[in-house]
Amino acid sequence: MHPGLRSWRDEASATVVRLLAYMGGIAALCVVAVYFFNAPEVIAASEPAPRPDWVEVGRPYAAFALAIPEAADAPSSYMIRRHVSGGGRKDILSLGEPRGSAPYLFVEIYRPGNETGTFGEAASEIAERAGELGLADAVHSDDPVNSKFGPLEVVKFSTTRETARKCLGFVRNYSEPRLQIAGWFCQAGEDFIERSMLTCALDRLTLLASGSDIKVSALFAQAELQRTFCGHRSTLLAPTPKHRALFAQKPVYAETKLRGRVR
Repeated sequence: MHPGLRSWRDEASATVVRLLAYMGGIAALCVVAVYFFNAPEVIAASEPAPRPDWVEVGRPYAAFALAIPEAADAPSSYMIRRHVSGGGRKDILSLGEPRGSAPYLFVEIYRPGNETGTFGEAASEIAERAGELGLADAVHSDDPVNSKFGPLEVVKFSTTRETARKCLGFVRNYSEPRLQIAGWFCQAGEDFIERSMLTCALDRLTLLASGSDIKVSALFAQAELQRTFCGHRSTLLAPTPKHRALFAQKPVYAETKLRGRVR
């Protein structure tokens, strides 16, 4: 073969090889570009939810009791919450439904740890706890009321969630031992629970076990000496007698307008 023809064929083959290499490189770049531009969006890792200050204790061992025979048919609950860092404890007792027309009694015995230094005012303490009831207005202070635990600070407020109700909130603080008794007693309608009904209900709040806290035992023992037995004041009565009006549901009447002549 002529040397010139052989040189041209060799150069053509080399050129084809180079073109194929270039095309392969371009194809590879296209694949890489498509991968980066069409790659799924990387979602930034969300920050973990803040840890709650209070946690509920599973299978709580009751330290207090609220035995009200008049509310035997009402649902009851007992809950214990612990402060994660401070070590405080809240024993929460309730009778009745938080929503509805039937009477509802809520009592919280709070033994603080290191999470707080002082208790707040009665109105703020109740407003902080009663938000789930659907407060219809501000919490208003009322005159104190006497009970076996001593004078209770009393506040009034209304709720609108599902059924309009009137509630008496109460707070009793102790410095030695550091303890707070707070809660509310609600009923449907336009009238508040009678103050005597509130003290009668709290007359049934008793201590079951205080553990090693001798001061709490002494506090409740002293309270038993001040027990009024719902107004009977008889030392011969071991249990508080039933009160016919306690936890009695008031009928809620709907307003009707009669038009025309009644025949």
